[in-house]
Amino acid sequence: MNTTQNAGPALSVKSLAKSYNQRHVLDDVDFSVNRGELVAFLGANGSGKSTTLKCVAGLTTPDTGSIELDGVHLADLHGRDLTRARSRAAMVFQKIHLVPRRTALDNVCAGALSRVSGFGSLSPAFFSRELREEAMACLDRVGMADRALDKVGRLSGGQQQRVAVARALCQRASVLLADEPVSALDPHAAENIMELLATLAHEENLAVAAVLHQPELAQRYADRAIGLLHGRIAFDGPIQNLGDDFLDVLYSPERIAA
Repeated sequence: MNTTQNAGPALSVKSLAKSYNQRHVLDDVDFSVNRGELVAFLGANGSGKSTTLKCVAGLTTPDTGSIELDGVHLADLHGRDLTRARSRAAMVFQKIHLVPRRTALDNVCAGALSRVSGFGSLSPAFFSRELREEAMACLDRVGMADRALDKVGRLSGGQQQRVAVARALCQRASVLLADEPVSALDPHAAENIMELLATLAHEENLAVAAVLHQPELAQRYADRAIGLLHGRIAFDGPIQNLGDDFLDVLYSPERIAA
């Protein structure tokens, strides 16, 4: 249950559209994600879920539409101002992008590189004591402080994903974007990561948007669901209102092929 007292939109998207080779992947998509809320994006492959998050993170450029982070319109910004504003949204991927030969602590410190200058941005050897202390605090928030000095390549998939979340926290983001964060994990690790994301939303007042391929996990951990069908939002409401009938609509082979 969400008990945060500081709810409000941290992410607002309006009229988002994106096409690839004249194929409409997103078509007039509007939504918002509040602070203190975990929103699950559901839908079949090709429905536009991951493209939506990539547009928000700046990994893909939308054809039209506006994106607002913490009340700042990204279209109004350029250069360093745009980079600084985009840092308010951190991305966690299905394929965990960590440096396996580096420690968990070094990987988490990397989340702060956008605000580190000089020698401090060149190598983990130059990370400041303050940065390392902040990174340790982030590892502690995800239950990985005791593995801080372990090389990431020696950690399990679930532990690596926790380190990736800690790196996002070290970025000081207010919006956490998770693109299929549990698809590569075993069921137990998947449950742990979803519980962590829900805790970060509800207790840390983050706005969390997670693309999921497991509706049952969304029903257990999300506050709200956004269902996409052929690049359009077909459902946006409380998770308890997302019944099996509508899930059949989102994932029906006939509708997917249409």
